[in-house]
Amino acid sequence: MSDAPPRVLTVAGSDSGGGAGIQADLKTMLALGVHGMSVVTAVTAQNSLGVQGAWELPVEAVRAQYRSVVDDIGVQAVKTGMLASAELVQAVAELIAATDAPAVVDPVGVSKHGDPLLAASALDSVRSVLLPAATVATPNLDEVAQLTGVHVDSEDSMRSAAEAVLAYGPRWVVIKGGHLSGDAVDLLTDGSEEHWLRAPRHDNRHTHGTGCTLASAIAAELAKGRSVPEAVTAAKEYVTGAIAAGFALGGGIGPVDHGWALTRGTPAA
Repeated sequence: MSDAPPRVLTVAGSDSGGGAGIQADLKTMLALGVHGMSVVTAVTAQNSLGVQGAWELPVEAVRAQYRSVVDDIGVQAVKTGMLASAELVQAVAELIAATDAPAVVDPVGVSKHGDPLLAASALDSVRSVLLPAATVATPNLDEVAQLTGVHVDSEDSMRSAAEAVLAYGPRWVVIKGGHLSGDAVDLLTDGSEEHWLRAPRHDNRHTHGTGCTLASAIAAELAKGRSVPEAVTAAKEYVTGAIAAGFALGGGIGPVDHGWALTRGTPAA
């Protein structure tokens, strides 16, 4: 019998359209050669046009899923996404803080279409208990503004955004500059060392699930034993390929292609 691959747990919401959330996380993990497991925090009615409804699960259901997986199977990395409410943020933060594995926190605030995915009352909990439990936090520019009040309009201001997020306690932060013009530039820093990650911007509007995919890819690479800079660099390369291969679905914004490296004859590293 072959040995099991590294195990990664995603704690996030379900995207019925399959482009983001739990579905994107599990596809990413499969593509990168790790065993993906899931704790569903919320169910959304969602498609290429937006989010038509969202229903969070009870805290006890989330806690039970987490304990069920971690206590029996174990994890080499945890990734968090949509946590919906202050109560869920608090519970998940306590769970990951007590788990001996790196945690990638994607502080999901709004969807690609601008639909709110986190109650305003939960922001304080994200700042006070979730970010301090993070090995790597991966906010986009809207989430940086939501959490810190820092508005990024250029590469130069990404450094101050990173400082503002790091002040809440994550060990590393990736400031995702995808909403800026020019190259797709991300800043990875722990406050002392900096890594600027650049990729050409692909002229493709089908980018649904980009944030979930990046955070899951980082978690997958950390589970393989890579350092944070190595993991984020590899994840950026994977996501860049997925964005380039994004495809149309429905009448709105289609998803990135999580299987791009598997279906084009180039296995993911």
